[in-house]
Amino acid sequence: MDKALQAQVRIILPDIGAFDPMPQTKHPTNTPQTLSSVTVAHLPARPATAHKGDFGHVLVVGGDLGTGGAVLLSAEAALRCGAGLVSLATRPEHVSASLSRLPETMCLGVSSANQLMAVLERASVLVVGPGLGQAAWGRSLLSAVANAHLPQVWDADALNLLARTPLALPSGSILTPHPGEAARLLGVSTEAVQADRPGAVRKLARRYDSVCVLKGAGTLVANPDGQLRLCERGHPAMAGAGLGDVLTGVLAALLAQGLDAWQAAGLGVWLHACAGERLGAQGRGLAASDLVPVIRELLEEHSACQA
Repeated sequence: MDKALQAQVRIILPDIGAFDPMPQTKHPTNTPQTLSSVTVAHLPARPATAHKGDFGHVLVVGGDLGTGGAVLLSAEAALRCGAGLVSLATRPEHVSASLSRLPETMCLGVSSANQLMAVLERASVLVVGPGLGQAAWGRSLLSAVANAHLPQVWDADALNLLARTPLALPSGSILTPHPGEAARLLGVSTEAVQADRPGAVRKLARRYDSVCVLKGAGTLVANPDGQLRLCERGHPAMAGAGLGDVLTGVLAALLAQGLDAWQAAGLGVWLHACAGERLGAQGRGLAASDLVPVIRELLEEHSACQA
């Protein structure tokens, strides 16, 4: 190849990237801040006069037939991480089992979105998606939740429905996709997301004007301004069902106690990963519910309830 042709090739080849569905995104700094006990937010100590109304009311919405356990995991995590009040809106068929498992929650059986309105008015933070399903029941509940002007945590089928029907998320919300859900939201392949995880999470944060948590090994947190944080903690034993449902509850509890979405996402992701790391030392068979008491312990170590 002569020198003139080589020069033409060097000019043409950079343009090929423009056709990539997930092109590399340039930012002023591509080095994420690492999440650690030093870099994540703290919850303030509680005064002696504290009461439950000071620490928010989390409403968890989801649990279609066959997936009722997902909302219970989120609700339990929200309760154990300090939310003042926790309500659960799920299928009527799940109410009895839910109250047996978590008598501290207020459990509402809902067959339609209309039945959700009264409890939406009392909530301060919403979780939607765990076990929600993508059928008519889940779609109607998601539509009602999306119109509530409250900080929200969207996960699982809420994200799958969002990929099919664009909705505007309320200010101060958090999305928690795994790579497959992120791919559906972006209209690309999972492989493309994994090839440029920082670009994918930043694009989602900008697109939905929300904080985005891209789960997986090396979880990333991005905000709409392009700031990026990396979690280097965790353990392969965390590869199991329900751990994402626990994370949504943790994030909601932190929002309910006054952290903003960026602070809550950083602290919640770090606590969740550290708990998995601590339990992962015991080997395979880690159940999602195993994390909840350990997250509670870690949160107290990091941010003592009483000064």
